[in-house]
Amino acid sequence: MKTIGTHFGTLEGDTVRLYTLENNNGIRVKISDFGATITSITVLGKGRKPEEIVCGFNTFEGYFSKEYRDNAPYFGGTIGRYCSQIKDSKFNLNGLEYQLAQNCGTNNLHGGTVGFDKKIWEVKPLEQNKSKLEMKLRSSHLEEGFPGNVYINVTFSLDDENRLRIDYKALSDQDTPFSMTNHTYFNLSGFAETVEGHTVRIDSDRKQIWDSSGAGISEYSLVTGSPEDLRSPRLIGDVHEAMGDGFEHYYIFGEKGFDLEKVAEIKDPKSGRSLEISTTEPGMLFYTGKYTSNELMRESGQHYGKYRGFCCETHRYPNGPNLPDSPKSILKKGESFESTTIFKFGW
Repeated sequence: MKTIGTHFGTLEGDTVRLYTLENNNGIRVKISDFGATITSITVLGKGRKPEEIVCGFNTFEGYFSKEYRDNAPYFGGTIGRYCSQIKDSKFNLNGLEYQLAQNCGTNNLHGGTVGFDKKIWEVKPLEQNKSKLEMKLRSSHLEEGFPGNVYINVTFSLDDENRLRIDYKALSDQDTPFSMTNHTYFNLSGFAETVEGHTVRIDSDRKQIWDSSGAGISEYSLVTGSPEDLRSPRLIGDVHEAMGDGFEHYYIFGEKGFDLEKVAEIKDPKSGRSLEISTTEPGMLFYTGKYTSNELMRESGQHYGKYRGFCCETHRYPNGPNLPDSPKSILKKGESFESTTIFKFGW
């Protein structure tokens, strides 16, 4: 069990570092302090050879290529101040209207033009013989249009039960919309093929309804008996075919509350790998990369593109600041935001 830090690049004169968490079972998780970004997760494959299972780049420059910036897939980034789309890039809070950047049509996406995924985070001193990384960030009042100074901590930890745990904490000196997640794209086949050969199970009987702009509304649809009902394992490719489209669904966990519970499991039958997701969040956006550019690849030649990675984005309701029934979408002054998501790997 250990954590190692190395030089990764330079941004506007500031040094960017890459940290590697390693457990005793051969799992390595690489995280950059730029965007608190997961750049790589390798697990042992056949012949005990490490195999890459997430989208990312080996060099810092990879995150600034024209192809990547034009497509903006947010590979591995820590997202904030608010995840997903906010309708018309505005919201009303305590009698005031706040205007945000329009970076997704007329909507605001993933915190705006320079969200948490594009900031250099401060790394706290590493603990010897522990596979743990703690980062902090200050988001200033009216940064990207959001009110309040917010102080954020994110902790990544990897244990010998093969669990990658992400703990988020935050405090604000004003009421503010707040929702965080990690935007890692997984492919349990090691990118040998698309994720359409994976099976998925999600413990939810409903999804949020989105309007034509892609913003959530205060309604949900029951998925019972439809191809989108994933309470029993379904082959992703079969559901894609039945829907005539890829997944970009925000599944709601009903009366789950904010307790840490297992909510989903994805498996790749050919490799035998699995990923279990547990979270304290009230819902999860399941996305199968239908908009990911086919031009993107890791420097080693690992190809990305449509349906070659899936995301399990655990967070508060999309467009929550504009929905009166969205639970805990506003971080109140002086209250603590706390959220945990665990990715457990198996093979």
